[in-house]
Amino acid sequence: MEKKWKIKKEFNLQEIFQIKKKLADLGLPISLQLLKLLWLRGIKSAEEIKIFLDFDYEKNVTNPFLFSEMEKAVQRIILAKEKDERIAIFGDYDADGVTATALIFEVLKNLGFKDVLYYIPDRQIEGYGMNQEALEYLRRENVKLIITVDCGITNIQEVEWAYKSGLEVIITDHHHVPDIVPNALAIINPQAKNSGYPFKELSGVGVAFKLAQALYQRIKPEEIEQLKWFLDLVAIGTIADCTPLIGENRVLVKYGLLVLSKTRRIGLQEMFKVGKIAINENNVPKVYQVSFQLAPRINAAGRMDHANVSYKLIIENNRVKAREMALELESKNQERQKLTAEIVREIKLIAENSFKDKKIIFVSNPHWPVGVLGLVAGKICEEFGKPTAVFQKQDNELIGSLRSNRYFNVIENLEKCKKLLIRFGGHAQAAGAKVSLDKSEAFYQCLSALAEQELSGIETTPEIDIDLEIKPQDINWEFILEIKKMEPFGQGNEEPIFLMKDLEIIEIKQVGNGNKHLKMMLRGKNGSPKIFNAIGFGLGNGFLNLKTGDIIDIVFHLQEDEWNGHKKLQLKLIDLKPNG
Repeated sequence: MEKKWKIKKEFNLQEIFQIKKKLADLGLPISLQLLKLLWLRGIKSAEEIKIFLDFDYEKNVTNPFLFSEMEKAVQRIILAKEKDERIAIFGDYDADGVTATALIFEVLKNLGFKDVLYYIPDRQIEGYGMNQEALEYLRRENVKLIITVDCGITNIQEVEWAYKSGLEVIITDHHHVPDIVPNALAIINPQAKNSGYPFKELSGVGVAFKLAQALYQRIKPEEIEQLKWFLDLVAIGTIADCTPLIGENRVLVKYGLLVLSKTRRIGLQEMFKVGKIAINENNVPKVYQVSFQLAPRINAAGRMDHANVSYKLIIENNRVKAREMALELESKNQERQKLTAEIVREIKLIAENSFKDKKIIFVSNPHWPVGVLGLVAGKICEEFGKPTAVFQKQDNELIGSLRSNRYFNVIENLEKCKKLLIRFGGHAQAAGAKVSLDKSEAFYQCLSALAEQELSGIETTPEIDIDLEIKPQDINWEFILEIKKMEPFGQGNEEPIFLMKDLEIIEIKQVGNGNKHLKMMLRGKNGSPKIFNAIGFGLGNGFLNLKTGDIIDIVFHLQEDEWNGHKKLQLKLIDLKPNG
């Protein structure tokens, strides 16, 4: 589907020039182009810009005890240690939940807790969050205290059952907080109205890290520097869960990527080797490597089988065992890729035929595995620009995932349909839900009516939001270095997208397995001496009519490409159009 190009709003140049002068007076001279990019991200004052560009771990990682119930949680955990009570960490099966589970498990062990176990539910059989069968198992295992990570905020009945059964629960979560919350011993969730914590966008592993900080401060403050070695897990979970890379997340991920390049985790080292992922001390990973190489592999276990495989790999200290697990994950990830592609092709046909004039795509099938539905919904949503709900049809219920565009807050709209749902939870653009089969049609009508109302008059054609139009003469190494100051890029701090017009194709060819990619050499049509290397991943079969000498407009990321120690400028193509 052809995408609409949309250049972001105009700038107040007079105000930008004033900020530029103020920054220069503060000893922070930056270019007009960089100021424009920051302005588009809502970073407009000289003070905000200084903080954004000049930050460090010690200054910008917030005190965990600002959480209003953190002290209560820490004191209860310390009491469990003193009484030799068994503690269970109840996690989630995605990369955020798995890294959070591993982090808290290892932190408790490092702090001298002797009796700790973990529980990650089976995605297909148990679904998301706590369930009574799992709690009964933990009670039989003589657990006295449960710490949830990346889940729990919607488990009202389960927490009530646990309490009556002699189990106390501390909830650490980051998902949308419903009007009524569980009666837990403590709730640590930045989204809660009374959380007390200034930064609301932490991931599940980010919240777990705050609990770890607090525990170290109370139990082993002299060793708190060791906590930085857990930032590799924080970076993986935060990026994988698509939480905004702003504020404290930006700091945790920036330093976490550095730790990831030096990770002591044998399991991750073996994953890099098996997957041929270029991460080591000389190659600090980019966010996209975590998003598209690490996170899918970690998630593959929970999607195709059980997340325990990924969890065990992360904490494994035996290299032989770690390699076996890494190979298993690699196989599961390849299987997941094939299955996802098949289901996406199937749903695209349905969407084109049955939902062309609808504001929301809503599909179900008994043969679609629950584990890949979130991925599938995301790809369909991106392809058609519409909110998408994809469900597995089971005997008596539908269970599945929803993904949305920026115009339709899916979790708020699920809240409006909650009387029809068995369970739901998530974020503004990504959520999960379970609905009984006899209410599924009413649920679709409810959600569809809300989408028709909220998206009325809104063009849902997929859009590419362009930051700036630039000229060939604007592109140089100084500009690249300024862009790098904005890293890490990701959700909420996206890599800048540029538009450049009137470029002549000097050379063009299809490359890669199946000729999937497009490689070109380009220059300004006025015979500019500057020649640019351009690569369009996945664009190889979309522009077969283009030839040398054609004039095109392109939308792209401006990047540094390094190969065998040599660096060069590269235009990473997102889309292109013949000019005229």
